[in-house]
Amino acid sequence: METFNIKKLSKPFNIEIDSIASDKSISHRCAMFSLFSNETSYIKNYLTAEDTLNTLSIVEQLGAKITRDGSTVEITPTDKLTEPKDILDCGNSGTAMRLFCGLLASIDGAFTLTGDKYLRERPMKRVADPLRSIGANIDGREEGNKAPLFIRGVKELKPFTYHSPVDSAQVKSAMILAALRANGISKYKENELTRDHTERMLTGMGAKLEIDNEGFINIHPLEGHLKPLNITVPTDPSSGFFFAVAAAITEDSRVVIKNVSLNPTRIEAYQVLKRMGAEVNFIEKENIYEPIGDIEVKHKELNGVVVEDNISWLIDELPALSIAMSVANGKSLVKNAKELRVKESDRIEAVVSNLKKCGVTYTEFEDGYEIIGGTLNKASIDSHGDHRIAMSFAIAGTLCDMEINDVECILTSFPNFKEILDSLYKKRN
Repeated sequence: METFNIKKLSKPFNIEIDSIASDKSISHRCAMFSLFSNETSYIKNYLTAEDTLNTLSIVEQLGAKITRDGSTVEITPTDKLTEPKDILDCGNSGTAMRLFCGLLASIDGAFTLTGDKYLRERPMKRVADPLRSIGANIDGREEGNKAPLFIRGVKELKPFTYHSPVDSAQVKSAMILAALRANGISKYKENELTRDHTERMLTGMGAKLEIDNEGFINIHPLEGHLKPLNITVPTDPSSGFFFAVAAAITEDSRVVIKNVSLNPTRIEAYQVLKRMGAEVNFIEKENIYEPIGDIEVKHKELNGVVVEDNISWLIDELPALSIAMSVANGKSLVKNAKELRVKESDRIEAVVSNLKKCGVTYTEFEDGYEIIGGTLNKASIDSHGDHRIAMSFAIAGTLCDMEINDVECILTSFPNFKEILDSLYKKRN
């Protein structure tokens, strides 16, 4: 089991980072959505991490021809997806497993989706149950709630009107993918807008998705093939956020994260950091499938903050935000974040148990936590096999020496994280 030993930064840093990992959410979708075309899709800057490479492997097992040249990927689909001869391994990715449920539900054939020991314990009924209600044949362990999942594709799914009880971009995306092969117009609604990469990308490829005056997404079934993708995947704002926090908590420090997605549903954590007092500037450059630009973050004195709205927009960044909250003035409160308990780990428990080791005063709730800002103390941290917990507390280590255990999980999403972290110790003001 690999361990990181992070030493306290002795001086401030000033750095521009153009090597942040590509966006994982968009990379997954690029690979999957290419299967809806009958022409070659060209994807530049595809994330070459374990989870997204697993997704590419699954797409290949389904019959697509894949050519890779570094981070540039060409995907040429077949007219008809083929039944794989082996199980489909999603690694650690809940995004891959849940979206493939929707994509494969109406494909002729038998498919088994599995993953690592952590993914096999994550709940899948939130996706499987609404898919079953429109005719999908999905089974799995523990009454269909956990992987491995077995899918027997049906020829045609029923159109639906579904108001989701859970705000989840994964559930929404799975239902949209299923609706593209339903036998009529389907309608999907969520209480709070979640990541909209699926809607943006599919619309850019020619799918017909419309929002009506009641807030439902109307999804029209495909009448043929979609246009192929020609896209450069932007930098992942949630990956860049670790270094945004590092700059915000390190006196006189500055970071610029280059070529990042500025999708409003993806930069809410930066807005929270700005509300806490950090200087945060967004510099937009271009807008093709996604708004793209740079994000500059400078250290300023931080104050406590209440986070209770737009939770689905920053659910992945809350562990890193908890580090900023731990050194801010006063109390910070996170509410309405019960979704954290069903991520790669129970992130509420993982955050507060590790903060306790660092000497931070906190109160745990079922749907969040309260943190009393102060100082962080040297500690030995358990990642719980969760890459975001590992990276968040590695950033905490820049303020105090920190030992992070079980860090292999970082490779699933951010292979060069440690390399960039090490550069903070070299790019001094």
